Amino acid sequence: MLNAYRNTDGRLATSPISADGAIEGHVWLDLLNPTVDEDKAVEHLLGITIPTQAEMEEIELSARLYHEDGAEFMTMTGLIRLDGDEPSKTPITFILKGSTLVTVRYAEPKPILAYLTRAQKPKGVVCANGEQVMLGLVEAMIDRTADALERVGNEVDLISRDVFRKKTATAKKVQHDLTSIIQQIGAKAELLTMVQESLVSISRLTAYHIALDDEPGTDGRDTRHLIRLIQRDAVSLGEHARTLSTKINFLLDATLGLINLEQNQIIKIVSVAAVVFLPPTLVASVYGMNFDFMPELHWQIGYPFALA
Repeated sequence: MLNAYRNTDGRLATSPISADGAIEGHVWLDLLNPTVDEDKAVEHLLGITIPTQAEMEEIELSARLYHEDGAEFMTMTGLIRLDGDEPSKTPITFILKGSTLVTVRYAEPKPILAYLTRAQKPKGVVCANGEQVMLGLVEAMIDRTADALERVGNEVDLISRDVFRKKTATAKKVQHDLTSIIQQIGAKAELLTMVQESLVSISRLTAYHIALDDEPGTDGRDTRHLIRLIQRDAVSLGEHARTLSTKINFLLDATLGLINLEQNQIIKIVSVAAVVFLPPTLVASVYGMNFDFMPELHWQIGYPFALA
């Protein structure tokens, strides 16, 4: 799907590309799950080569951040379904050619929809050119990531209270609860890993963009100030994510330790029971032997003696 937007009275408005292929006034061309024809159309309009999905998923820095055909190609790792049970990551490519931004994506993260909703309102966000749209999208993803980290932090606190609370339930139920907690810890650790990867990609993207010379039509000082704000937010959120990861690892070690303690208690009970039943087992073993001469068999007090 190809959506084209132009700046109209300080807001983004949908504007189809004319038949002659003119893109004057268009600040954002959004390619969502693009077809081959849509890729070729944008390539013809801007004189660039749209990367494929496989190329976008490459992790090499040179494949994610490069300058080609007079355009900046910047790919970051976006996050989707952060509110669900199965969050995942998806590559999002930003292509800046002059004052026009092209986004290539194969998923629909909520921050992009939220930004588009704000940008379509009068004076909702600054979107005079493609660079401002790109920074607005990145900032929306940063805000979404911050909300996700806040929620994860609260959930980690709840898990911590569950791990260290005084338990009065049976050993079987306690072990079941601790196993469930390990599953929760694993899910939170996986989410934090994806969040850190996304934040690192945002930091690299903004550092690469700010290192290039200002293109004509950019806001110069204001743009650089916004980029530095985004970088600081990404760094601070990254530190917060690492702190949560450390706490998650501690909770995992503590949970495994508690499971070992519960298992040791069970093994202790089994060991005591084995010691208690050792003498009867010994007597049964002795009198279960096949000997021709066993005087106790004809002894009047032999049976009470064996029981004793």
